[in-house]
Parts: sequence; structure tokens; C-alpha cells
Amino acid sequence: MLRTDLMRILSIAVLFSVVIAATAYLSVRSWLSTPLPITDGHLVELPAGSSSSRLARELVDQDLLEYPDLLRVWTRINGIDTRLKAGEYELQPGDSLLSLLEKIQRGDTRHYTFTLIEGWNIRQLLAALREHPQIVSTLDRVDPEMLMQTLDSDYAHPEGMFLPDTYHIDKGTRDIDLLKRAHEDLLEILEESWAQRDEGLPLKRPYDALILASIIEKETAVGEERALISGVFHNRLNIGMRLQTDPTVIYGIGEAYDGDIRFRDLRTDTPYNTYTRHGLTPTPIAMPGREAIMAAVQPAETEYLFFVAHSDRSGRHIFTSTLAEHEAQVDIHQRRR
Repeated sequence: MLRTDLMRILSIAVLFSVVIAATAYLSVRSWLSTPLPITDGHLVELPAGSSSSRLARELVDQDLLEYPDLLRVWTRINGIDTRLKAGEYELQPGDSLLSLLEKIQRGDTRHYTFTLIEGWNIRQLLAALREHPQIVSTLDRVDPEMLMQTLDSDYAHPEGMFLPDTYHIDKGTRDIDLLKRAHEDLLEILEESWAQRDEGLPLKRPYDALILASIIEKETAVGEERALISGVFHNRLNIGMRLQTDPTVIYGIGEAYDGDIRFRDLRTDTPYNTYTRHGLTPTPIAMPGREAIMAAVQPAETEYLFFVAHSDRSGRHIFTSTLAEHEAQVDIHQRRR
């Protein structure tokens, strides 16, 4: 009889303990689910290697947590303490400690963007990376000419080797990591475009297409003109005519370029002067976008050999087939402005 009574008392005690534990669990969960006292976007940053104790201190410092011990116990009981992912997390009105923990476990960090602009050269790209507040600079002492070795790329020259696009990044992204992404994206687009190239092009390799695409990119910002300008350059390459394009001359001048291109510049020979040299330039002169790359391998079928910028400054061009027609248009749109 005594044994039966003892077992009954133990059962009641266990049940009572379970009820208390369940009630406590639900109470803590309800507390964790209460919306935090924030009125707009709020940032919580969790460094790499942080535990729930580090998170609790951060929240206490921001007046978002009153009972840090409860948070630490909750995360440890539920195995969350080992699943916290470093990063910067954004809280919105209505978010709770529970929703914050869910974000941190998913790694749902706040994202920033970095936009690589079509037509940038490598110096402009590296400068933009250095100026971005969320990007960590690791390449300050890396010469642009050595950059491709740092990226472990098969290509020697960095110009044109990164795909213009808007990249989503986390705070603390390293410049080298972003460049690797942009370089890999460029190689993928270049390979896909080369596979879709027209037959009989005077281009021997994908890199030639990239070079031509960079020149097209610098010649026009008008999308529908890219294939036409590509057609002009392909026609010139096919007949052995020099490309005679100002952007290549400007690139050859380098940092000494002051915004004006003069007659003597067109006569001064450099590896990039397409007025003095036949064929393509040794490397790209800028970073071409997807459309320019595709235009380089799928040029418009045309008899045009010349083009000149329209005098309305719209960025458009007048295309012609003969030198006489071209000079007449130059006289209208350039010399009389």
C-alpha cells in the first residue's frame, strides 16, 4: 500500500513538474514572440564566432532585451546557440526576439549592393570598390597588372574581365571575393555568347569578341545601335580597314587624357591607337555588358563602313557606306556645330 501511495505521489510530482515546465516554456516563448520596441528599420550585428551571450549583450546595449539570461537559456535548450550565423540583421516593426533568432539561424542578413557600370575601366572599378563603405579592401597594394594572378585567372590583363551588373553583398564582403564573382560571371556570359556567334566572323577566339565588345560599349550607349556599330567594325576587319575609333586612342593615352582628343593624338602611335594600327587592340578597353558582348558576336548585316555622332547630342549616330557620304555627315554634325 505504501509503495502504491509513493508511486502515486511521484506521478503527481512528475506531472506537476511537466505542467510547470510546459507553462514556463510557453511563457518564455510568448515573451520571445512579443514585438520589439522599434519604430523603423533597426540593425543588429553579430560578429563571426559569436554565441548567444554575445547576442544578448548586443541586444541589451540597444535596449531591446531585459532578461538576457532567459535568452541564453532558451537558445541553449533549443540548440540554437550553435546555429547562429554572423552578419548584420535588419529588424522591422513587428519583429520579435523569436523572429530575430529565426533570421540569424537562416543567415538572412541585410544585403547591400555594388553596381559595376558598363564601360568602366579597371581603375574606375578598383576605385569604386575602395569607396564602398561595406566592402573590405584587400587589394590596396595589388597593382592592376597583378590582379589576375591574385584571382588565379588564366587571363593576364584585368581590363574587361568583370561583368557589369548589380551585385548583392553583405557588410564585410572582401573586394577580392566580389571580383571573383564578377570575373566568373563574365567568363560564363562570354562562353555562352561565343557559342551563339554567327558563322564567318573575323574573330578567332572569345577574347577577341570581348575586345570588340568593349569598343562597342564605349562607342554607344544606345542599345539598338550596338549591332550596327558591330557590323561596321566587322566590315572593316573583313576588308583590312583600320577601326579608327576614338575610344581606343583615349585608352592608349591613359591617365594623361584631359577630356579632349586632338589631331596629334590620332597620329601618336600606341598599341591602342586604331588610327595607326590595324586590327583589334591588345586587350579590351573597358568592361562591356551582356548586350555589347552579344552584339560583338552577332553583328547586324549591313554595308555601312562609317558612323558619326549625331549633332543633337542624343548619343545616336549617322551611318554611311562611303567615305564621301561620311565626310558630308561629319560636315553637318561635327564641323558646323
